[in-house]
Amino acid sequence: MIITLTNTTAGKVLAALMEARRRAGNPAMGMVLTLVVVTDEVGYESALVAAGEAAREHPCRILVLIASPHGETPRLDADVSIGADEGPAETIVLRLAGQLAGHADSVVVPLLVSDAPVVVWWPGEAPMNPHADAVGVMAQRRITDTAGQAVGYQPNQPAGAPIEPRSVLAARADAYAPGDTDLAWTRLTPWRSLLAAALDSPHAPIVSAAVEAEPGNPSAALLAAWLSSRLRVPVQQGESTGPGITGASLQTEDGEIAISRPDGVLAKLSVPGRPERSVALKRRELAELVAEELRRLDPDEIYAATLEELAAGPLGPPSRGETPPAPSEAGVGS
Repeated sequence: MIITLTNTTAGKVLAALMEARRRAGNPAMGMVLTLVVVTDEVGYESALVAAGEAAREHPCRILVLIASPHGETPRLDADVSIGADEGPAETIVLRLAGQLAGHADSVVVPLLVSDAPVVVWWPGEAPMNPHADAVGVMAQRRITDTAGQAVGYQPNQPAGAPIEPRSVLAARADAYAPGDTDLAWTRLTPWRSLLAAALDSPHAPIVSAAVEAEPGNPSAALLAAWLSSRLRVPVQQGESTGPGITGASLQTEDGEIAISRPDGVLAKLSVPGRPERSVALKRRELAELVAEELRRLDPDEIYAATLEELAAGPLGPPSRGETPPAPSEAGVGS
């Protein structure tokens, strides 16, 4: 059931939500958080579908903000729905026009779930300082997606220039606040787990590492920075035809530990002295990534350290007399 309101107010939207609950025969619904999705008319449908799928694991109130500053007259239109295709969620799509588009926080606050955490997600273009944004400041968790940010601001470039992911991530490192994260980092969870598992058994010292991916892949830049920060060895980045990350390798004194995934689905893991084996390493859907991020509301310290390493630039070889820490000491499995 969908209730459509035109030229309305936040108070009337909340009243419509209560009415939708009554009609659904469930006046009290258990919501564990509020998920605020800040998007545009082009990307809101795919973002709404992903948020609804994630809500099957994390029942929440989904607020979709679509701001259009065009026009002088402030205006708020809303679509309110409960259940249906969005799963166990309350969904409110808010379209803000005119001057009201610059004051989205005043519309959001009355619609938050009382005493529940707030997570803000920007599927596409996002502020460089998410925690300083008028909506982001009210959230415990702020999710950006550098891979989905096609155009926008980046340091020392004109507005509207193509985004260079590494520059965006470096800027986010400078502006990082606890609670910030990026889906480019979330996409690395299977890669990080597989690399950590490959190092669980005894192995020779690691002397270098390498990552291969399609050009401009932000996850590849983060994976290289993570390996650099955890292992303290030089990490090379190479280009491939994709899709996404196609390979990661660790060069040891006894040979190469390598993961190769040329098709985005199945990977080959090779370790010196052991038979090569196939491992499922499928590229995950957007809903899976969002659901993973909703599982935690505490700061991701490993992500923060990785951003700092990326912003610092390529890691050179250890100083004379200095040896890289063991994988367990470096926190590879974190």
